[in-house]
Amino acid sequence: MDNELNDVFPRGGKNPYSQYFVGQSYLNMLSTEQVGVGNVTFEPGCRNNWHIHHADEGGGQILLVTGGRGWYQEWGKPARALEQGDVVNIPANVKHWHGAGADSWFCHLAVEVPAVNGSNEWCEPVSDEEYTAL
Repeated sequence: MDNELNDVFPRGGKNPYSQYFVGQSYLNMLSTEQVGVGNVTFEPGCRNNWHIHHADEGGGQILLVTGGRGWYQEWGKPARALEQGDVVNIPANVKHWHGAGADSWFCHLAVEVPAVNGSNEWCEPVSDEEYTAL
C-alpha cells in the first residue's frame, strides 16, 4: 500500500461533506472568492458518491491531480485511472464520481467552474462491487 503522499497544499481537516463519501477524506478550501478551489485528500479506498454539478450555463468542475493514484468515472462509461499531473474536465450536468485507488492515497484540487443557477446533487454511493471491479 502506498502510504506516502507529499501534499503540495496543506491537507486540511476531515471533510465536512463526509456523508457523501465512502471512507475518510480531508478538505482544505484554498479559495472561496471568484472561483472555489479545494484541496481534497482521500485515504486509500475512499471515494465520493455519484454526483452531478448542475448548471443552466457554465458550471462543472476541473480536477487537477496533485498526488497518489485514483479514479474518475462518468455514468455509463469506463473508469479512468488518474495519477499526479492528470487533469479532468467535468462538464456540467454529468453524473460522475472520483476517489482513491484501493491501495493508494489520492489528492486533487477541485476547481468549481462558475455557473448560472449552479447546484450540486449528491446521488447513491459507488458500491463495493463497482469499486472492486476496477
